Amino acid sequence: MKILILLTFLVYTYSHAEDSDDNTTELLDEKFRLNGLSTQDAFGSAREKALSATVRLVRNDKLIALGGIVDPSGYVLTKASDCVGAREAQTSDGKTYSLKIKKRDEKTDLALYQLISDKDSFPVVQWGDENSTRTGSWVLSSFSKLEEIRVGVASGKPRKIGREGGVIGVILGADGDSVGGVRISEVVPQAAAYKAGLLKGDVITSVDGRKLKSRDQVAKIVGKNDPGDVVRIQIKREDEVKFFNVTLGHRSVTFDLFNRNLQMSGPVSKRKDNFPMILQHDLPLPKNSMGGPLFNLNGECIGFNIARVDRVTIYALPAEQVRETLSKFLGK
Repeated sequence: MKILILLTFLVYTYSHAEDSDDNTTELLDEKFRLNGLSTQDAFGSAREKALSATVRLVRNDKLIALGGIVDPSGYVLTKASDCVGAREAQTSDGKTYSLKIKKRDEKTDLALYQLISDKDSFPVVQWGDENSTRTGSWVLSSFSKLEEIRVGVASGKPRKIGREGGVIGVILGADGDSVGGVRISEVVPQAAAYKAGLLKGDVITSVDGRKLKSRDQVAKIVGKNDPGDVVRIQIKREDEVKFFNVTLGHRSVTFDLFNRNLQMSGPVSKRKDNFPMILQHDLPLPKNSMGGPLFNLNGECIGFNIARVDRVTIYALPAEQVRETLSKFLGK
């Protein structure tokens, strides 16, 4: 009811500002905007539950991920690929604890840590039913400093996110017998090929020892590998034959420079593909706030934020998937 009243007030205030001769004097105050403090207060106990069950994972005094406390003894779940090297965890009451890594799961990109403490009564997430969260439903998560929350809506249907495959980071041009392979027409700045030393105009003649003459052959051979895998590429550069070991990059990250929406998005997650199931929402969370729990209006955990895809898209692993992985971690 508090939320409904607040939203009615927001619409009323905005509409009157639009009708005013001097809109500048009646603009909506910041505290009443979507993530303003008064708006956050309207979420009541759900806000407090979100903050108390979330932790900050820190490396070298810098936030690298959030996590959720899933057991009173201090077990914490978070995003595995973002929390490598985490040394400490900070809770919403301002206390800091050392961390110990327990388990990692490649399939879900989740990791289990334990807070080093004699305390055995940490506040934990209370699980909810993510199936009741439909497109347009309110959702919320803790923000980076654990002093505020961010609110938004579920913005897409639950679905599987497929595997992208690794890329070398080039635009392929002419191919065939007359070329003697596949010519590189452009090298993406700072991508895998760029870092390995490949140049515009090089002609790819083989990948991992397999000779090729078409663009499709390059795409198929490279695409069978994952980001982080190393492929050996043979090229012809003028009259020279050269070999390069190329550590493959992520497709979506590599080609961000060619996507205007992603250019405006700021840093995004490196691992944002190959998930068994995701919930999609639009919370304005930065990349280093992945790994934290996602809540409904009752303060129940319906998932864990697992990837920042762009400025309006966050993927979260559904609670059912998270709990299944947690059970494996704990041997239950």
